[in-house]
Amino acid sequence: MTVTRRCLCCVKYLMFIFNLIFWLGGCGLFGVGVWLSFKQAEISALPLSFPSLSAANLLLVAGGITMVTGFLGCLGALKEQRCLLMTFFVILLILVLTEVVLAVTVHVYQEELDKKAQADLLEGMENYQTDERLKLSWDTVQKMFKCCGVTKKEDWYNVMGELILPASCCLSGDSCEDGKEWQEPCYQKARTWLLDNITSVLVFGICIVIVQLLALVFSMMMYCQIRRAEKYLD
Repeated sequence: MTVTRRCLCCVKYLMFIFNLIFWLGGCGLFGVGVWLSFKQAEISALPLSFPSLSAANLLLVAGGITMVTGFLGCLGALKEQRCLLMTFFVILLILVLTEVVLAVTVHVYQEELDKKAQADLLEGMENYQTDERLKLSWDTVQKMFKCCGVTKKEDWYNVMGELILPASCCLSGDSCEDGKEWQEPCYQKARTWLLDNITSVLVFGICIVIVQLLALVFSMMMYCQIRRAEKYLD
């Protein structure tokens, strides 16, 4: 076996291992997204801008794309086809750049995104008394998070009438007598819950990004090695 062929085999198996880890990571992200979606089935009528629903959809999309890309990388490594490797490299590069742009956008425009999400939720509240699914979703959220309204309990006054709150805002779950209602806003409460519980997912995501970068390097190395091998054989 020539030195070029040995190098190619080494890069091939390293790339396969990294892409297998990448694919398994995608399965993990997709699985967490599915779990989060099922857990929040009762609040699915809320706008997708609600923090925990946004996270579930993002994990499902990211996990699905990662699984497909990882599979493509494994196939390219095993088949040793330059076309597959270049396709994998381009898709993965676009994916990494998209992740960077999204991360920067969320960080820079965090306040504006929060305001837009809150506006969507406030707009959706207007159908509380006519849409049974939406009513069930809001009641479930407020009981689950022990909160009231989007940004404040007064949000409900435009929907229910002056000084009237839904029963799900009340501590007793029946009527809000003597000011016995949840005081914290639901958007902030859900956002805090998400941040408290997403640390492990973020660490997992950072590991996936590192694997992505390594996969980019190994795919290009393997592409170059195959070109050299083909030239040597010619």
